[in-house]
Amino acid sequence: MKISRIAVYQVDLPMREGSYSWASQSFSAFDSTVIVIETDAGVTGVGEVCPLGPTYLPAYAEGARAGIAKLAPDLIGESPLELDRLNYRMDGLLKGHPYVKSAIDIACWDILGKAVDQPVYLLLGGLIQDSVKLFKVVGRADPAEMADKLDEYHALGFKQFQMKVGEDPAVDIERIRKVAARLAPGDILGADANTGWRQHAALRVVDAIGDLDVYIEQPCLTYEECLAVRRHTDRPIILDECMDSLQMLLRGYADGAMDLVNLKISRIGGLTRARQFRDLCISLGIVMTIEDSWGGEITTAAIAHLAHSTPRDFHFQSSAFHDYATVKIAEGGPVVDGGYMRASARPGLGVEPRMDVLGAPVFEVT
Repeated sequence: MKISRIAVYQVDLPMREGSYSWASQSFSAFDSTVIVIETDAGVTGVGEVCPLGPTYLPAYAEGARAGIAKLAPDLIGESPLELDRLNYRMDGLLKGHPYVKSAIDIACWDILGKAVDQPVYLLLGGLIQDSVKLFKVVGRADPAEMADKLDEYHALGFKQFQMKVGEDPAVDIERIRKVAARLAPGDILGADANTGWRQHAALRVVDAIGDLDVYIEQPCLTYEECLAVRRHTDRPIILDECMDSLQMLLRGYADGAMDLVNLKISRIGGLTRARQFRDLCISLGIVMTIEDSWGGEITTAAIAHLAHSTPRDFHFQSSAFHDYATVKIAEGGPVVDGGYMRASARPGLGVEPRMDVLGAPVFEVT
């Protein structure tokens, strides 16, 4: 089986709640890239990558499409089933830019699953969890408004929450306290600064909320700043944005820099590399949030399949991004119910792109 055609589509994903705010960012819609890979055997796979704007990570939507356009001509004729070989090939053609390669890699996992008539989670290790625990994002807003969101999300069955902070430390302290006051027994709360605090501000916040049962996620931009915060507080620390490679994971483990990590599939380069990262975390005893930067049904399906194949003891939570958008880009996305999601058991990722929504391709290569 060989790759015979690669088509790339652009789609906007408007936010169901109107906007999404975190750190210094706010968006009403995200620019997502969908890739469809066809083979000479008639098997087709889909992938997706959706960076959160151009200033959040070293990744942006136009860059994803430009990078795929650079890679695609040299991937025609390659086998989509030999995933390690394909990733070595992409690394040889384009140094770095893992988010560019992620959508291609995910689409090839979809093809592999269809070729062997199995869901991707079985190929990633098996159906170890029959349902995937979700968290609900509480976007940055007025402290009282953020607290009120918990009542709405409790009614939907959610018990894990990730509130967005990373702005003025005095306001963030108020936000955390007001949201924490609305927690029900058994709830879990994380305060995610998404790199937004300077080190001195992060230290002020962790000192001020030291009596609360709350996780602190990626307080500062650099690894070194986050490590300083980790050594200052006994609140559990989750590292996210700086955990962008196996080398950084090993460094963080050796330094005792974190209690958990956030594994984002596109930041690592796709499911092939995310599986390596996931398995190393398990070997090291590190618990993970498994998600991505953003996306629709296709990205969420990839998240769900990786989480399904991860032992529950090592899986902290995941996010169902398609549940936040007003546009449905594929059929068969994971089913969300009572704070959990379940991926389709159909072969591959179990999703079918809605071509009427995607429209004409931005470009295609044959």
